[in-house]
Amino acid sequence: MFMAFTWSPDTIWLLLQKAWWFLIVLGVLVAFHELGHFLAARWVGVKVLKFSLGFGPKIFGRQMGETEYLLSAIPLGGYVKLFGEDEAEATTQEDRARSFAHKSLWGKVLIVAAGPGFNFILAYFIFAGWLATGAPLPIPTFQDLTPDIEAMAPGSPADTAGIQVGDRISRINGQDISTRGELFDAVAKSKGQALTLEIKRGEQIKTLTVTPSAAPGPQAAGQEPGYYLGVEEAPPLVTSVAQNSPAAKAGLEAGDHVVKIGNQTIHTWSQMTGIVKESPNRELPIEVLREGRRVSLTVTPSAEKTTVNGQSVEVGKIGIAGPGGRSIMRSSTPLLSLYDGFRATWGLTELTIVGLYKMIVGDISSKNIGGPLTIANISGEAAAQGASNVIYLIAILSINLGVLNLLPIPILDGGHLLFFLIEGILRKPLGERQRELAQQAGLVLLVGVMIFAFWNDLERIFIR
Repeated sequence: MFMAFTWSPDTIWLLLQKAWWFLIVLGVLVAFHELGHFLAARWVGVKVLKFSLGFGPKIFGRQMGETEYLLSAIPLGGYVKLFGEDEAEATTQEDRARSFAHKSLWGKVLIVAAGPGFNFILAYFIFAGWLATGAPLPIPTFQDLTPDIEAMAPGSPADTAGIQVGDRISRINGQDISTRGELFDAVAKSKGQALTLEIKRGEQIKTLTVTPSAAPGPQAAGQEPGYYLGVEEAPPLVTSVAQNSPAAKAGLEAGDHVVKIGNQTIHTWSQMTGIVKESPNRELPIEVLREGRRVSLTVTPSAEKTTVNGQSVEVGKIGIAGPGGRSIMRSSTPLLSLYDGFRATWGLTELTIVGLYKMIVGDISSKNIGGPLTIANISGEAAAQGASNVIYLIAILSINLGVLNLLPIPILDGGHLLFFLIEGILRKPLGERQRELAQQAGLVLLVGVMIFAFWNDLERIFIR
């Protein structure tokens, strides 16, 4: 049922902050998208009548040259109005020279494709700039997202219930799941009640019952306890070793599987890193499994200052990344970041396209579709974690916006490009009536998807 609207001032302030960051994030995405259309139109020689951020009634406008720049009331998009989109607008030879409809087919393709193209360019600039600083950049793959069990805490609810490493969870309480996020979400909402899991183990399908337990660690006063199964862990597998790090000096290599530190058997990544953090400047005997044989090494974590609960403390670090970092990208030089920026952009574009396909064919639940409320929520959460998270979010959403706009749906840029493709094949444009019917069908489809996404938002936020 819906939660009562008895929001405290703190809650209202939080919602206002999320709304503000939603406007900032969406504003950047829309501005860059429409800038692509605008610059391409100017380059081709088409007159731009209006450049608007937002739809609907004008809030603010200013005429500069031949273009009116607008800020409009509905902040869910924007538009560039071109002269001569209707052929009847251009009545003179001079008008036809500046008219969109009278430009060559390739000129029109360039103008339409430049919008989503600029979204990919924005993501590339962010990724290349990020990597040029030497900072790690997470580029997830489907291996990071699928609900496969890669590691398990000994004695955890999952271990007790008989779940094994290598299992894939496909259903929870009769509901299909396809992502790790859906698994963790179901566990978080369980309130400690038993869950019935359907598991794929090789060619077998097994049904197990597992009762989530309260997550370990301190809880804030008045906070509802979190719940976990013990499968939220990554295995202690080294995927990369930083140059000149304590790990590199000790002889650790990418592909090593840590099995022991001192006399303690290691099962999970966090178990291993916990020991390392507690051992600055202290030698640690470490045993790894490397290509089927055990190798004994000694590593001395370096001491680094960090802040925990507002206090400065010293922790140990050895300079390795694990499975959670298997999709972490780094550039060794600023020059290499120019190439790696393309790799990062393509990686997330491919992930978006494949994810969209899997959603269409039913491999991924359509409940993963989010609308403006979800974007507002994640924008606020990203802002709370720092400016870099907002910038990273803008890059991800920019790629999503670029891919979605290229879908061959009338009313989207991809629909216009489809019309131009047909025009190129037939050597003449589609009839006006055919275009109108296609646009109407596209509008109905788009509104339906928006309503569905908005309903998903409401379910996530208000329905328990």
